[in-house]
Amino acid sequence: MKVLYTNFHTSTGTGGHTSYVLSLARALSHRHDVMVAAPQGSALHRRAGEVPGVRVYAQSFPNRVHHVVRAAMRLRGLIAREKVELVHVNGSSDHRLAMLATLGMGARRPRIVFTKHNDRPISRVGGWLRASFGTDHAIGVCDFARRMLADSPYRRCKLSTIGNGVDTRYFAPDAPGKDAQALRARLLRHPDRRFLLGSNAGTDDYKGWLDMVEAVSLLPEDLRKQIQIALAGAPLSESQLARIEELGMREHVTWVGRLEDVRAFIGALDIGFVLSYRIETISFACREMMSMGKPVVVSSHGGLPENITPYVDGWVVPERDAGRLTLLLDHLLRRPSLLPDAGAAARRKCEQSFRVERFVQLTEQAYASALGQEEIVPAQAGSDLGDAPVAR
Repeated sequence: MKVLYTNFHTSTGTGGHTSYVLSLARALSHRHDVMVAAPQGSALHRRAGEVPGVRVYAQSFPNRVHHVVRAAMRLRGLIAREKVELVHVNGSSDHRLAMLATLGMGARRPRIVFTKHNDRPISRVGGWLRASFGTDHAIGVCDFARRMLADSPYRRCKLSTIGNGVDTRYFAPDAPGKDAQALRARLLRHPDRRFLLGSNAGTDDYKGWLDMVEAVSLLPEDLRKQIQIALAGAPLSESQLARIEELGMREHVTWVGRLEDVRAFIGALDIGFVLSYRIETISFACREMMSMGKPVVVSSHGGLPENITPYVDGWVVPERDAGRLTLLLDHLLRRPSLLPDAGAAARRKCEQSFRVERFVQLTEQAYASALGQEEIVPAQAGSDLGDAPVAR
């Protein structure tokens, strides 16, 4: 099968879309002809080029009309030249361009699979056009996202729920070894600190991490002084730093930078968190932390609660509710013996339900459905999926 992955993001930092495409490209390149089209200089363009057997092409996905035609013709040329059989699109910009690029191709038109990654509303007009003329199968990365698809023009398409997969061998509890211990020692260098709370989900405002900072600021002094919060992602903005200062939490928050390998960071944590209040659906970062044996606190937003069995392998709090989060932290940090058991349960859940092999197999089945095939060679458990997964 000749598969082309597209993604419109221009960011040089590795986000969820990049993790998603790389996971599939790395696995499927062993038995399919895999190509990636992404903006020059983007994280996906760079990192896909490092995957053996994957061919990478520079492709823009503009929104301005006078640039769209040229970009669509460029993509059409790539599809025709490489005889692409299936295009897997991951956002409205690249979906729209793939639809335009393949119009009128007749029998040579590749099938198009669309994945819904976020909670953004699906426009009725744009959604109808893409569902009618540029979609053969639509995937929701969680039940929440699939329900959005079913309540939109995409209801006319074949629909699947396929949760993000995590490589449990790469994101293993003992993977970072002494690197995690050393990082933990540096982050907890203040003599009062005992607990490290952290997130590798990114530092955009909507990720909700400032709600964690506020919640910790509301704890009684005897607990607050024991906590350090660590964040991986883009540099903090002036407004975010000002808010941290306003809460009196400057000494309790550490930004560790953008990390391509997040395992030492995750390994250093006591509790992970993903507290998004918009855009987010399922979160690679949440499942990576769980795979490494860390219990995770998530907000009730989107599909995040689908990751967690409350009070077994993590906890769910209402979004934007720092007060409820404070109560939860007070309960947990006065009972630290709860954390190892919850972390072990999180690891078991990933091994049983969130494995990357299952994610790949279900995605291949969606491809087969789009192509009108009854069977396709499934991903084999324990197969060679590469040795450099990425994190968001």
